[in-house]
Amino acid sequence: MMMENEEAKPLAYVPEIVLKKRKTNEEWAIKRRERFEQRKLKSKQDRKLVFKRAEQFIQEFRTKELDFVHMKQRRKLRKGSSVIPESKLLFIIRIRSTNSAMHPKARKILHRLRLGKMFCGVFVKANDGLMEMLQMVEPYVTYGYPNLKSVKELVFKKGYGNINKQSVPLTDNNIVEEALGKHGILCIEDIVHEIATGGPHFKDVTHFLWPFKLNRPEGALQGRKTPFKDGGDSGNREDHINELINLMN
Repeated sequence: MMMENEEAKPLAYVPEIVLKKRKTNEEWAIKRRERFEQRKLKSKQDRKLVFKRAEQFIQEFRTKELDFVHMKQRRKLRKGSSVIPESKLLFIIRIRSTNSAMHPKARKILHRLRLGKMFCGVFVKANDGLMEMLQMVEPYVTYGYPNLKSVKELVFKKGYGNINKQSVPLTDNNIVEEALGKHGILCIEDIVHEIATGGPHFKDVTHFLWPFKLNRPEGALQGRKTPFKDGGDSGNREDHINELINLMN
């Protein structure tokens, strides 16, 4: 038959350069499609992130404003009740960390009290202005009346002096004499006495001392924002502050 006798036609020849170009075009098209899908996915993720940030910003703003409202309410309650501490000497401990939802005024008060970090503590003399500040930042702090034993153990165990803006451990009375000798305070025992008695150079001594860095008390603080008198963690513990100091020292 004619078809059987007819010789098979050779396959069309495609130059190698054309094949390479075709392959390159296909690879480029695949990469382009992948980039497009990546941009599409990133755009979708960015839109979600913007929405989330806006939502988070609104929530933080509302929380800050609520914090400020509570601050004003506590201040108003204190003015009405005229709370006067039983002891002029107080020890304040920061028990809650700073977060983005904290009102700037509360943050400013904490820094003014030198309570910039969680679980740090300072000695202060009670006065009307101080009690007003404590009332405004009550959810973030606890305080009370330290006894002589607590004062002595804090100074000897955790005492650091501020020497040229550097935190220096009080291991040598010469450090104390050099910094406070002009006030007649020559040794660590003198520091303890000045704090415990609320002496005339109390402010000089307490500002020389670095805020005390305390240990996290295991099981003693449950994160409750309610006042200590109502079963919470914050506010005035009165003499019970000594139990907490003992756990954290």
